[in-house]
Amino acid sequence: MQPGDRVRVDRGDVTNEGVLLPSTTNDHLVVKLNGGYNVGIDREAADVEVLESGARDVDDDADAGGGAASEITFDDDLPTVSLISTGGTIASTVDYRTGAVTAQFDAEDVLRAVPDLAGRANYRGRVVANILSENMDPTIWRELADAVSAEIEAGADGVVVMHGTDTMQYSASALSFMLDSPVPIVFTGSQRSADRPSSDNVMNAVCAVEAAKADHAETLVCMHASPSDDACALHRGTRVRKSHTSRRDAFETVGAKPLGVVDYETASDAGADGDVASEAIAWNREPARRGSRDLSISPDLDRNVELVTFTPGMDPAAWEYLDGKTGVVIEGTGLGHVHTDLIPRIEELVEAGTTVVMTSQCLEGRVCDRVYDTGRDLLDAGVLEAGDTLPGTAKVKLMWAVANTNDPAETMRRDLAGELTEESQPWR
Repeated sequence: MQPGDRVRVDRGDVTNEGVLLPSTTNDHLVVKLNGGYNVGIDREAADVEVLESGARDVDDDADAGGGAASEITFDDDLPTVSLISTGGTIASTVDYRTGAVTAQFDAEDVLRAVPDLAGRANYRGRVVANILSENMDPTIWRELADAVSAEIEAGADGVVVMHGTDTMQYSASALSFMLDSPVPIVFTGSQRSADRPSSDNVMNAVCAVEAAKADHAETLVCMHASPSDDACALHRGTRVRKSHTSRRDAFETVGAKPLGVVDYETASDAGADGDVASEAIAWNREPARRGSRDLSISPDLDRNVELVTFTPGMDPAAWEYLDGKTGVVIEGTGLGHVHTDLIPRIEELVEAGTTVVMTSQCLEGRVCDRVYDTGRDLLDAGVLEAGDTLPGTAKVKLMWAVANTNDPAETMRRDLAGELTEESQPWR
């Protein structure tokens, strides 16, 4: 028996039937079941019968539409999309013929994993990192910004960044501040791995490529808009938050509708012929248009910035480690408050030269420290209000502002990349 064979495996009173996969050990068999999941089986306890040989020619599979192999050919009529990998679930590729998972990642690997992408664009593949997204850090953000900039300089019409979902919102924020781009930069990932029947990798990748071909110059996050395979939401990189641990529609634009929505069926039909599926994207607000700005990069970040969350009962001594920080972002309660016992500590930080910025733990609304006595005392202590900037975005913005501007406080009060909305004025 060989990988790719269809087998029946009996072990005691349990029978499994499926496709035999390559195994990393000599002690276990790995079988892809009919439902799509993989199961490991002790070889010594297994009685295996080969039902059908799986030794097919790869070219035969491609001719039959199986998608096992995708030859990348350049087509002058197609746009060029750069696929940049940082790791994460979506970057694990699966050969649809055998179900084998590989950690290799280039443009051909992506097309093997997601054959629906073939014919939509010319692709270039580039690996910046191969990490779990919780291990993302500012050093890799800079490498990512450099890579995206280089791809755009080389003529890419759009860039898709494949990224783990847990920290995607931070990376999207970072590139929003570090890069001015004339073309789309679209982050995408998957909540479910490619070997699961409920995987969202194909739809997210297809919609992300179509968004990267469209007429805009935004840095976006493209993920499922609902639990169904009907549409992907396009979230501005500085306004997005992962709000669920495992749902396919885990991401949301805080305080508003997504910037746009990609209809999957329309994108599939139009994009498969190489067209830009502009009719598949419905914009809820006007995006920055393609070519509306020149490419520029300001990749420096000050890592000596911290985000802290206030909780009731917090010991002021717990903030001693903030001494010497260039900047501190506080996630306060409600309109932007902390216990009054912490205000002297904050005042000490400001007097020592630390830029202290206040955000809110609330999911919606804006900081306003002029309503209650505590807020006014915080303003007197030198705290800056971040409006409705999300706490994580505020940290990334402050890291960028300290490293790239002469007046970080003034920069934090201004909207740079859609992170800070204007205060509503009911009488206007």
